[in-house]
Amino acid sequence: MIKKWLRWMCMGVILSLVFSACAPAATPTQSSGPQKLKVFGAFATPIEEPWDGVIHQALVKARDAGKIEYTYTEDIGYSGDMERILREVCEQQKPDLIMGDAFGNEEAVRRVAIDFPEIAFAFGSGFGPSEPNLAVFDNWIHEPAYLLGMLAGGLTRSNTIGVVGGYPVPEVNRIVNAFIAGAKETNPKAKVLVTFINSWFDPAQAKEAALAQVDSGADVLFAERFGVIEAAKEKGVWAFGNMSDQNELAPDLVVSSAVWNMEPTVEYLIKQVEAGTFTAQDLKDFSMIGKGGASLAPFHATESKLPPELVSRVNARLEEIKKGTFRVDIDEAPPAAVN
Repeated sequence: MIKKWLRWMCMGVILSLVFSACAPAATPTQSSGPQKLKVFGAFATPIEEPWDGVIHQALVKARDAGKIEYTYTEDIGYSGDMERILREVCEQQKPDLIMGDAFGNEEAVRRVAIDFPEIAFAFGSGFGPSEPNLAVFDNWIHEPAYLLGMLAGGLTRSNTIGVVGGYPVPEVNRIVNAFIAGAKETNPKAKVLVTFINSWFDPAQAKEAALAQVDSGADVLFAERFGVIEAAKEKGVWAFGNMSDQNELAPDLVVSSAVWNMEPTVEYLIKQVEAGTFTAQDLKDFSMIGKGGASLAPFHATESKLPPELVSRVNARLEEIKKGTFRVDIDEAPPAAVN
């Protein structure tokens, strides 16, 4: 009886070993790691337009650095498509953060943000933030615009300078008024012509307005809007860019640009959303010179053609702005046609 029991036990052990050998190996659990933040860009104009282009490039840089997943839609316009697209994106893609420009789509953006409180919204806006999830920012580049004005005042020989802007709204007015103030510092006799084309992106119209200013005696142009530098190339006059370094558009004529850098804002927002501490707030400070959100573009190949004493004077003002010992006034009143 004992021998029979031992025989059955041995057979059981043998069968157990056989089945163990044939069983598939266990698949080790693999961690996919932390999920990247999903960010969507909603742009009313083509990203060729410098304002939206600056936001887009900052998001592209964050994507290329592996910090976010980024998709976008451009050239949405102002006829009602912004609200539809934002709602579709919120419902279907469920991003963590949506960035873009509001302004002409202000009400549409705010309506959608209210309905999706779990998503962080950060939009360019002339109004304040809205609880609980809409933060706002703007291009606070009046400081470098003042420095451009100083350069323009020192470079003009006709004492006439031209500025072509989009709309006479506070966001544009403060840039133009700072430019005018800078020009008056270095050249009290300077006359500054200002034309608004009443469009955010119409390069052909901006060029025509700039050509008319040159015909009126302007020998220096400030391209607050895209298209003005084409007129400068055609007429061979000095030009200054806006939003981004636009020297490549006319390397021998674009002296410098008032640069808006959205990277500090984007970095801050990524950290806030990742940490779960995002709040509706005005992100203004991140677009100022003090936090690296605004700067004066390099002079590139034009520097050798500039009066050294003018460059020294502008650089001295720049250092004073950085240190906080010189303040560029924020004047958002519409500038006159002739200043």
